[in-house]
Amino acid sequence: MSTWEESKQILDVKNVHSGYGSMEILHNISLSVKQGDIVGIIGSNGAGKSTLLRTVSGLIHARKGEILFNQHNITTTSSHKIFNLGLVHVPEGRGLFSPLTVYENLILGCYPEHNSLGKNGIQVRLNRVFNLFPKLFERKKQAAGSLSGGEQQMLAIGRALMAAPVLMMLDEPSQGLAPIMVNLIGKVLQDLNQGGSTIMLVEQSMVFALSIAHYAYVLELGSVALEGKSEALLQEEKVRQIYLGETSRGNLQKN
Repeated sequence: MSTWEESKQILDVKNVHSGYGSMEILHNISLSVKQGDIVGIIGSNGAGKSTLLRTVSGLIHARKGEILFNQHNITTTSSHKIFNLGLVHVPEGRGLFSPLTVYENLILGCYPEHNSLGKNGIQVRLNRVFNLFPKLFERKKQAAGSLSGGEQQMLAIGRALMAAPVLMMLDEPSQGLAPIMVNLIGKVLQDLNQGGSTIMLVEQSMVFALSIAHYAYVLELGSVALEGKSEALLQEEKVRQIYLGETSRGNLQKN
């Protein structure tokens, strides 16, 4: 991983407003993700974390502001075109095709490149996923819906990796998992990052996110309340106060 100051910025969200119908959820959000980093987006329920990911990935469009990804303006770009640019969104709830097998779900991850990759190229990507998650190899003929929650999260991450993402965005990957599985997912994300992957991690679990992220943003009521290096935010009392609903927005300087 490069240092925050030195690495290339691949996602830039500038003054974005977004929401659903007549309801605005995000208010003037600005943040960035740099190549080779894990960036955490944390906040309590209703802070706008999932809406932020949906807006960046094109599932909904920003009402105001601008989103730049790897030098492309994707503010009004369709979700499938954003996916093809290398920005892959692992949604809350995992979004698996339950009746399909583990193998079939994984193959869908690289479907747009199926012809260009060929059998050998697809196998290389499958081998990478199975090396990370040996359980998926054991379960490759099993229906995705029959997997445990932890195995389903492995499959969701594995399917995203089949697309060889430039940036992988994960929404609440620790949700509903036993502590041992949360630790495993955290280690896998760190290993992927050490191998060069750039990750944007949305989490309600403050400790989990800040323990593996390099830089983080704290959302409160649809706005960025705090930002900073994760080790600084872990020590920041205002972060805990926001989670407990005891404070209004504050500021933490980058250091």
